[in-house]
Amino acid sequence: MSAPVLRPQGDRGDALTVDEYVARLGLWERAGARGRIVAGMIGSADGRATVEGRAGGLSDPVDRALLRAMRAPVDAMLVGAGTLVAEGYANLLDARHREQRAAHGMPEAPVMATISRGLSPALAEVPLFSERGQRIVVFTESEHDLPGHGADVALERFAPGDLTVAGCVERLSARGARTILSEGGPTLLHELARAGLLGELVLTIAAMLVSGDGRSVVHGPVFDPPLALSLQDVARAGDYLFLRYTPRP
Repeated sequence: MSAPVLRPQGDRGDALTVDEYVARLGLWERAGARGRIVAGMIGSADGRATVEGRAGGLSDPVDRALLRAMRAPVDAMLVGAGTLVAEGYANLLDARHREQRAAHGMPEAPVMATISRGLSPALAEVPLFSERGQRIVVFTESEHDLPGHGADVALERFAPGDLTVAGCVERLSARGARTILSEGGPTLLHELARAGLLGELVLTIAAMLVSGDGRSVVHGPVFDPPLALSLQDVARAGDYLFLRYTPRP
């Protein structure tokens, strides 16, 4: 099967493989001391974030390939606990991604970080938590522990009421994470944007209408004023669009 490709729109050159597109995003370049947080999200043409509770229902082969390729260069991923459970996260990388990381002197896989203030027991059922060697950090306000798991799981505890997304990012940075990929969900994306931590948004627009009262790509209290974005890049694969935004100063 041929490699998935994206076609930059406008006078931007030939079609790109997902690996070439990720290289163009600059994710393999080491972030400075301030770090870099990139969000990779998908939404329907009418802005919904899921189909029947899962973002995977919106995705297509190119979007899935791009998301996995975006994981390869990063030091850590930050994903909401509800998203981890709903999507059943497992096997973050393909073999070629591990080879790419090895060639750059990086650990086999990025750290997976998640936020669960009450330490949901459902996390222990996520397949990723059974993968030996996978490093996982859970930020929580709970005093409890998770049941048995095969992954290397560390619980980072905050005092009740003290856990913030900024505090979680600060602790990830202290663990050496400079480039962080967030795959949502919508509530976490809202918190990152509200805290001024979002550096870039890579947003796939799925070629479908969902409607209903499900969550939008960003979920939370209204931004007043709205957060302005600057469009940096547009690519296309079939009927799907791939947009890259940065927040305006």
